[in-house]
Amino acid sequence: MTAQPAQQTSISVGDIRITYLPDGEAHLSATGVFPASTDVSWQPHHQWLDDDGWWVASVGGFLVETGDRKLLVDLGFGDQAFEAPGFARAQGGRFLESLKQAGVLPEQVDTVVLTHLHSDHTGWISDHDSLAFPNATYLIGNDEEWTFFQEHTDVPFHPGDSVRDLENHFGTTSDGQAVAPGVNVRATRGHTPGHQSVVISSGPARAIIMGDILHCPAQITEPEWNTIFDVDVALARQVREQLLAEAEASATVMCCGHVANAVFGRILPGEGKRMWQVAV
Repeated sequence: MTAQPAQQTSISVGDIRITYLPDGEAHLSATGVFPASTDVSWQPHHQWLDDDGWWVASVGGFLVETGDRKLLVDLGFGDQAFEAPGFARAQGGRFLESLKQAGVLPEQVDTVVLTHLHSDHTGWISDHDSLAFPNATYLIGNDEEWTFFQEHTDVPFHPGDSVRDLENHFGTTSDGQAVAPGVNVRATRGHTPGHQSVVISSGPARAIIMGDILHCPAQITEPEWNTIFDVDVALARQVREQLLAEAEASATVMCCGHVANAVFGRILPGEGKRMWQVAV
């Protein structure tokens, strides 16, 4: 099966609803993004590649509905296209239409949690020079996240001008902080200095919106496959292993916004190795 960007899908975690909101897609050099990989080592993972051998990444965000609260986690790539010949091409633009399809208007969103500030997660911070979600509180992981992207303007997928309207309108979170009933943030540093994930809990049911802790299920069986976008490679790998081990030991649903075909999955123990199982 050739990899395709994931389509809009919802799951229930107890009485909390999570909906994946597609914005677009990216096709990237598999060995360029995962420098520890080779063309040969990708052969067992070909289902995550397109017909031209490029790694396919879904691009979007998540709507979390809990009680009367409506939160967004990450905001896609925005209404733009990007191409770096030989390395990547990406296209966004569908996020607001996906939100509308989920029955929610931008002004109904009360909280936006940004797992980190890469451009494929911040694209809809603003819409035509004003905040796209005018009634929302925007939350990032810590001041180090903001400072890093102010000081390192040449990093890949830098958010650029998409964050200029955010400067006086964001707050930071602390590890474990509740941002809505059943919704807590969790510090998962490594990919970026302030990367955070979002834990959804309702009764015995649990899900984690991973952010960029896991880009592709191939990383489940190839733990050394960090991405070139990881600021702290060792810490990113340590955090990924910790979350995978937790998910394997429970029925936790992992919500992985870059996984092709389906973004919701579980980790199952296999014959001496873990396996990814689609949860929808």
